Amino acid sequence: MLDKTFDPTAAEPRLYAMWEDSGLFAPKTDGAAEAYSIVIPPPNVTGSLHIGHALNNTLQDILARYHRMRGKAVLWLPGTDHAGIATQMVVERQLAAAGNIGRRDMGRDAFVSKVWEWKAESGGTIVQQLRRLGASCDWSRERFTLDEGLNAAVRKVFVRLHKDGLIYRDKRLVNWDPHFQTAISDLEVEQREMDGSYWHFAYPLADGVTYEHPVAYDGDGQPTEYETRDYIVVATTRPETMLGDTGVAVHPDDARYAGLVGKFVTLPIVGRRIPIVADDYADPTKGSGAVKITPAHDFNDFQVGKRAGLAALNVMDAFGRITAADTPDVPAEYEGMDRFAARKAIVARAEEEGWLKAIEKTRHVIPHGDRSGVVIEPWLTDQWYVDAHTLAQPAIKAVERGDTVFEPKSYEKIYFEWLRNIEPWCISRQLWWGHRIPAWYGPDGTIFVEENEDDARAAARHHYGAETPLTQDEDVLDTWFSSALWPFSTMGWPEDTEDLRRFYPTSDLVTAADIIFFWVARMMMMGLHFMDEVPFRRVIINGLVRDEKGQKMSKSKGNVIDPLGIIDELGADPLRFTMAILSGTRDIKLSRQRIEGYRNFGTKLWNAARFAQMNEARRVEGFDPAAVDQTINRWIRGELTKAGRAVGEAIEGGRFDDAASALYRFVWNVFCDWYLELAKPVFMGSDEAARAETRAMTAWTLDQTLKLMHPVMPFITEELWDKLAGEGAARSEATLIGAAWPALPDAFIDADAEAEIGWLVDLVTEIRQLKAEMNVPQGAKPGLSFIAPDAATADRIARHRDLILTLGRVSALSTVEAAASGAVTFVSGGATAALSLAGIIDVSAERARLTKEIAVFDSDIGHVNKKLANPNFVDRAAPEIVDEQRQKLAEAEAGKAKLQAALARLDAVG
Repeated sequence: MLDKTFDPTAAEPRLYAMWEDSGLFAPKTDGAAEAYSIVIPPPNVTGSLHIGHALNNTLQDILARYHRMRGKAVLWLPGTDHAGIATQMVVERQLAAAGNIGRRDMGRDAFVSKVWEWKAESGGTIVQQLRRLGASCDWSRERFTLDEGLNAAVRKVFVRLHKDGLIYRDKRLVNWDPHFQTAISDLEVEQREMDGSYWHFAYPLADGVTYEHPVAYDGDGQPTEYETRDYIVVATTRPETMLGDTGVAVHPDDARYAGLVGKFVTLPIVGRRIPIVADDYADPTKGSGAVKITPAHDFNDFQVGKRAGLAALNVMDAFGRITAADTPDVPAEYEGMDRFAARKAIVARAEEEGWLKAIEKTRHVIPHGDRSGVVIEPWLTDQWYVDAHTLAQPAIKAVERGDTVFEPKSYEKIYFEWLRNIEPWCISRQLWWGHRIPAWYGPDGTIFVEENEDDARAAARHHYGAETPLTQDEDVLDTWFSSALWPFSTMGWPEDTEDLRRFYPTSDLVTAADIIFFWVARMMMMGLHFMDEVPFRRVIINGLVRDEKGQKMSKSKGNVIDPLGIIDELGADPLRFTMAILSGTRDIKLSRQRIEGYRNFGTKLWNAARFAQMNEARRVEGFDPAAVDQTINRWIRGELTKAGRAVGEAIEGGRFDDAASALYRFVWNVFCDWYLELAKPVFMGSDEAARAETRAMTAWTLDQTLKLMHPVMPFITEELWDKLAGEGAARSEATLIGAAWPALPDAFIDADAEAEIGWLVDLVTEIRQLKAEMNVPQGAKPGLSFIAPDAATADRIARHRDLILTLGRVSALSTVEAAASGAVTFVSGGATAALSLAGIIDVSAERARLTKEIAVFDSDIGHVNKKLANPNFVDRAAPEIVDEQRQKLAEAEAGKAKLQAALARLDAVG
């Protein structure tokens, strides 16, 4: 006999070990089996399972388990990312905490060895955590972005792209982290809103130039008064960068400064003569309409500088300190000064010398390193770049042609927007942990790019005519570079492997919207360039998990839901089911209560299995569901078939929420609430043939239901499959993970049985709802009458009399010509019926209760309508707050309508 409850703590480790030992996570070797493949978005090797991982990997596992049950050769390929900056930071902190010397004192080779030691000891944490979630990856193929095979692939790709002219070295602006002293990607930049200031500086015009500047305007915005100025005012939030200014920009159509274009200003402090240029970047409506241009320290200014031919002068070093290395005219007093100290010194000098015109307080967004926490500096430096524009063209065409599709399709817009406006991709990082760039420098700076040092030395001998000492580039590649090769490098490329031939291109990629451009687009570019084929046929974008109020989860807010804690307390299945059923929205509002609710769903299934077991529902050798005779059995067969079709189509379409909803409706609302209730009288009845058939049908339906549920809730279903193995005839499938998806032909749907049981279900549902609306006491059993039913309805009433009395909890059943006084009428299945409530409810008290509750709804509706009619609230409140109010209004209006209908029914009672 089954235990009273499912114990996930005991069952999950045992079941997962059984799955892993079975070898079923690996793809079938049967060459005739259709291939289905999916590569895991590799989590950082430093990472721990968070709720986003739980969502993403649950959806992947649903796909893998489903297609495995469909008989396909399924490869779900796992692995981890070396996470350059994150891993280096973790190890440096550990060294510091242990009182060891820093990495620079230790030296590169010794430090990298320490990182490998850390990886061997602690780097597999998240892989074990994915197992706890139930991820059925083929762990025998697990890869790491720095393993030797992937290292070789990365070197070959770099060298080939360089020889094709698609990788080059250039001096451009990057996001520079002064703490880690490396360039970082946009994804590693965190935008923080902070208090700041606009400092308005007067830059003196050179060569004695003056102009008339408007200072007063009429109602039409036309100047009415002017003053003569020998300066132009610019505003900046970063005064320290003025040391690198090489121009002032004004809008070409700004009449105020039309006569100044082509003239010069003398840069305060430095004395540098810089031009005034016309450029659309300057906004006449903001500040003075004139902006200082510092091409080496601002991304927008860099573009203006390119258009206007302005010099780009670095005035900071790698630590964010002022330097005169590129700009000898920077006064020596600022040399070596921290950028923020220089800011204070420059503002103080401006105030002292009189060219500080105003200080305007503001709140603005400042970029910070997401790991270092320091302010990021746009910095001009030599880096390696990929010609992303050239590689992007085939990637754009592939999605336009439909070679790869996005689900939902709306995300294609993000993909196209980024690729059509793509900038060169900076791929070098000033770190030690990662793929070291395969480039070597000769004494004169000549660069030799080869896959290994021997080939580089051979190229140098050919170039110089003699053996020449070489120095390898110190930088490593951006982590995203190796990740871009993930779909084919993990399958053995550049070798022509069986896995590549069989599983590339992959079938699906499941990932988040925020890395469409960082990862998805780059995989498309690399896959098409090196494999001449898209890396995946479909990209399924999952939403972002937020808290129940729609706010982003963060430790500081205390609203983080830890998936491992949930698994410890409730088991993996409730978490997985919650992730699936909520996955249909961009912003997933998650609460612990939702997860607990779906644990109850698993309990409902477990109890149904116990009920079946107690009523001797066992498999029967040779049982044919197509041959059942009882109406309820023909009905459940059809309902199961429809549910199976809905679940299968939803998973195939990447609509995991629809799949989970279909499972919930069938298991809870159909199988448990109706079929098992309808089967009770049969189990207890005297018709032996009907009882035997219903027992066999219950056992068969339960088995098929476990199969349908397995991809979403694998642990509880596998446990039930195992525990019920001895109930009746032996199964041909020992494990559920290795079982076939149910074969449920359309012929299993029986229209007559569906109409018959549907009539009964609708009738009982209507009775229950009416009693709830009218506040009928729980133990009361009113009489039920059918008013002049036709012959077909009369036959149904006779056939199902006992079930109507029991399930509807009514005291008597009759047919009458007209409703009696004190009865409430309703229509169900085309027949009119009446429920006798006279003497059961206090009509006056009930009318007062309903009237009072309607008044509460009216108050709520008025309050919310007032809020939503206020433009200030709608425009300024967070979108999730506005949506919450709209939802509240809809619920209040629906509740009011329901109560008004109940109030109207009371009139019939008297």
